[in-house]
Amino acid sequence: MALLEADVALPVVREVVKRIKESSVGLEISKNLTPGQEFIKIVQFELEVLMGESNAELDLTSQPPAVILMAGLQGVGKTTSVGKLGKMLKERHKKKVLVVSVDVYRPAAIKQLEMLATEVGIDFFSSSVDQNPIDIANAALAHGKLKFYDVVIVDTAGRLHVDATMMDEIRHIHAAINPTETLFVVDAMTGQDAANTAKAFNDVLPLTGVILTKVDGDARGGAALSVRYLTGKPIKFLGVGEKIGALEPFYPDRIASRILGMGDVLSLIEDLERNVNKDKSEQLAKKFKEKKSFDLQDYHNQLQQMKNMGGIIGMLEKLPSLSNLSNDVKNQVNDKLIVQVEAIINSMTPKERIRPDLLKVSRKKRIAAGSGTQVQDINRLLKQFNQMQKIMKKMQKGGMKNMIRNMKNMVDSGGKMFPR
Repeated sequence: MALLEADVALPVVREVVKRIKESSVGLEISKNLTPGQEFIKIVQFELEVLMGESNAELDLTSQPPAVILMAGLQGVGKTTSVGKLGKMLKERHKKKVLVVSVDVYRPAAIKQLEMLATEVGIDFFSSSVDQNPIDIANAALAHGKLKFYDVVIVDTAGRLHVDATMMDEIRHIHAAINPTETLFVVDAMTGQDAANTAKAFNDVLPLTGVILTKVDGDARGGAALSVRYLTGKPIKFLGVGEKIGALEPFYPDRIASRILGMGDVLSLIEDLERNVNKDKSEQLAKKFKEKKSFDLQDYHNQLQQMKNMGGIIGMLEKLPSLSNLSNDVKNQVNDKLIVQVEAIINSMTPKERIRPDLLKVSRKKRIAAGSGTQVQDINRLLKQFNQMQKIMKKMQKGGMKNMIRNMKNMVDSGGKMFPR
């Protein structure tokens, strides 16, 4: 049921169940585990085996520049994935990256990639709709060699796998530039269709890996299991949000946990390490230790750090027991409200942030005018801030476990962390 609810393809579910049964029947139970715990351990292991057991990294060991060809259907987030991948290679792997679009059928795609390249600080090779896609790819590769680039990423036109002409084109592009990596970009939200599409492309192109996009909308990650099983190709990255930094390496053990509804705490910890301002966190920790009160400036800092980590929904979905949030809750706990809260707090004086009890009617009117909100919005913020203060006090007494329990209670009661 967990697999079907996670939208894993039925043939894959049958194979998984068969393998789990073979591994479980007749197995001697460890003295340290109950039968239920032993069974969950087997299920987790079999899911990991089917998804590849470990993270498959990009092969960038060829003579520079390593060429990455991106393929996929229309509207799956392929061009955005090129920008995200370029940013990751530049920032985490210290690579000099060049990107080029050979999508001569959609001028907006070329412009979109140019804007993304500028945003993340990587180089863009110009192309136009009157050029031949193969000529563009060859020219970009020649430029990459001449200017000593480490990686050249080629963004191709989105196509339908049933379109023989377009499939021939990408096959010829592949033959011309002989890429080190051929990555297929597929939308996780299409569920079982994602796996079928990936298999169809794999029959035409020698794929080396898959990027699964919009995984933040497919909270349980079932498409990952289906794609891996039906194509035999490793999933290398997950697109986990619209922000340009929202690309994560694929770890089978973490997705196995998400499919089973156990959350993805390891990815959350990595997000914390990458995005949390350590100085501000230490200041807050010191406040906690000294039993000082949590004020609106602290709250403002925490909201900013949540935004850096993909927003509050992105965080909640990675916590055990909170990963399967309903659409009603997602609509209530949305990140637009964080922007509004930030605007309100930014319109307060430093003294008002420390002492919200000073906020009488006249001050509230001034803050509402400065933040483009209503006095009722400020009242709601103060109510929600009081709730957060209570959570922080409980954390001082009971630590992280208490905080997660309280977050779960708030979400279960309809997302009242951000009351409307």
